[in-house]
Amino acid sequence: MYVNRVLDLSVQGAKVLLQAAIAKAEAMGVPQCIAIVDRGGNLMVFERMEGAKLHSQFSAIQKAYTAVSAKVSTGQLPTDLAVGIALASGNRFATIAGGLPIEIHGEVIGGIGIGSGTDEQDIEVAEAAIEALKAAISSEAGS
Repeated sequence: MYVNRVLDLSVQGAKVLLQAAIAKAEAMGVPQCIAIVDRGGNLMVFERMEGAKLHSQFSAIQKAYTAVSAKVSTGQLPTDLAVGIALASGNRFATIAGGLPIEIHGEVIGGIGIGSGTDEQDIEVAEAAIEALKAAISSEAGS
């Protein structure tokens, strides 16, 4: 085979993720920075909710990039290894929790990074966004 068929995250899909993340963060009362990247780590959408921490802008983007490039959730490596990888990657590798790969039909199509809450809050917002995208895909397939 000379070419591969791949699933790509569309801007419409990225907006579904963003809106669901905003809705979840608002319901929790925790303003967040939300970053969505495509399979190549390119930023598609970003939102800094009013009241979200300024420094979380950068970390949210790095979390999304790390999640898609490593194809795993961020914040799971032992500290010494994570710090070494972060330094070796020019600080592109996020060592803190809140980044999740966006996996559809067994294929990682992007990453989402959430920052400004606790690790648990960031993860909860990211998971809610991914579930909303999966629901939208299922709904579209059923139409």
